[in-house]
Amino acid sequence: MLHINNISFSYKNTPVLDHIAFALEKGRHLSIMGESGSGKSTLLKAIYGLLDLDSGEIFWDKQQVLGPSFNLVPGEKYMRYVAQDFDLMPYTSVAENIGEFLSVFEQENHKRRITELLEVIELVDFADVKVKNLSGGQQQRVALARALAQEPEVLLLDEPFSSIDQFKKNQLRHSLFPYLKEKGITVINATHDPNDVLSFADDMLVLKDGKTIAYNSIEALYQKPKEKYVASLFGQVNELPISLLKEYTEVDASILIYPHEFEISKESGFEVYVVNNHFKGGYYVIEGVAENSQTVFFTNPNTLKIHARVYLNVSLQLVNRRISIKK
Repeated sequence: MLHINNISFSYKNTPVLDHIAFALEKGRHLSIMGESGSGKSTLLKAIYGLLDLDSGEIFWDKQQVLGPSFNLVPGEKYMRYVAQDFDLMPYTSVAENIGEFLSVFEQENHKRRITELLEVIELVDFADVKVKNLSGGQQQRVALARALAQEPEVLLLDEPFSSIDQFKKNQLRHSLFPYLKEKGITVINATHDPNDVLSFADDMLVLKDGKTIAYNSIEALYQKPKEKYVASLFGQVNELPISLLKEYTEVDASILIYPHEFEISKESGFEVYVVNNHFKGGYYVIEGVAENSQTVFFTNPNTLKIHARVYLNVSLQLVNRRISIKK
């Protein structure tokens, strides 16, 4: 198990991580989310042993992770860290880049292992191509394969698909993350993309200004987010005064509602004035204005007429789950 025990870190006396603490079981997939500058990349570097902490400790099982003041070559052997600078050998082939990280004691398995990893990153046809001739997205995939070459116990990923086009991202998520789960590799993935999280991660740690805002399972944080900042990491979200709902007119609280959670009615609910339709492929996000002049986003299979008036409802079950969010 990974134990992060109340760690803090500063760059030139500027706090970047502020008393971060959590534990992660072996084989789990943790996503670290937060806005730019929240401390995601710094936390990954700290876990890998690239930083000397101001305070706190990090342990993998009973082995302490130590920083560069204690290790001549920073970074723990049982971990692999894929940063946003790929650190590849540009003048050698894709296969050679991957093979360099395979064990010299298992030469007879190298070819099979390289092919397996090329299949995971979907670059089989590029095995003999020099890395310098690859696109940025392809180089990022080679960096992922190199990190997996020796099957680390812990894999740290910093925005692992940032240079990869959207079409290939979707394919790669569905090949890479199940492969890691099958191998029992503990994954910590720093990302800003909810598509890296939903369907793939087990848990989520939310950072803001170097502090932990939330830590729980993906489903728990999605269904009952602690605050709008957390909910917005999954996508668009509305924060509305609950007094808009007729059953709660005297309640001084706000409620977070994702656009798809509204139910549209012609007769009951709170009234919304339609001002725009946003095409999302299989559905539309409708932009409306509520009676309190607040903008509301909700989904519908088809467009709605501009200036039309509709009524929106929210299920009582949903309200009861989220009512604890106060103004």
